[in-house]
Amino acid sequence: MIRVVDLHKSFNGLKVLRGINLSIEKGKTTVILGGSGVGKTVFIKHLIGLMKPDKGSIYVDDVDITRLKEKELAEVRKKFGMLFQEAALFDSLTVGENVGFPLREHTKLSTEAIDKIVREKLEQVGLQGIEDKYPSELSGGMKRRVGLARAMALNPEILLFDEPTTGLDPIMKTIINDLIINTQRRGSLTCVVITHDITTTFKLAHKVAMIHEGIIVEEGLPEEFKNSSNLIVQAFLAGKPQE
Repeated sequence: MIRVVDLHKSFNGLKVLRGINLSIEKGKTTVILGGSGVGKTVFIKHLIGLMKPDKGSIYVDDVDITRLKEKELAEVRKKFGMLFQEAALFDSLTVGENVGFPLREHTKLSTEAIDKIVREKLEQVGLQGIEDKYPSELSGGMKRRVGLARAMALNPEILLFDEPTTGLDPIMKTIINDLIINTQRRGSLTCVVITHDITTTFKLAHKVAMIHEGIIVEEGLPEEFKNSSNLIVQAFLAGKPQE
């Protein structure tokens, strides 16, 4: 469903992505693993067209989105939902207004229709009846769940997750991971998860790819990845610094 070809990106002369090549399979969860500062978030922002590469292509359903004009790109983005790191909710909006935001921006649905969808999406993440609360009244785990409800508002084909379990306690981490699994299965969605968390990786992934120094150094099925002979992969899985 998504094919990334020779993706490069630099900031002020610093090379962050140095030639990423990756295929993301339709209806599966691909986890992009890597340490802090290796370019995972920069990579995922390219997938949704929030950044333009210096070089390379990204094909979504065989359309190279790096060459699209903003209006065309806006249409492609409707296929995507994204759960940003720490949910990135609008503090001045209620939960209901946050979840309904994509619907108000991209559809002409009535207020009643939007409210109905908001209730359905919140119910799917186990948060009934909190439409009138504000983000400041929610725990970290509840914010992630509201963020997931918002990401699903437009019934996307592709869901992107930026560090969905960072900063959560083990119980809430399990709840969020189970929600991602159930959401993916229910809609046969294509999911891309970026994380540095090994437990999350092997719970969610149909395929794992590791970014190190701006390139994919290893990819494969979870068991293949665990048994990789790549020293960089084995050091990361063992929690050892690179020599």
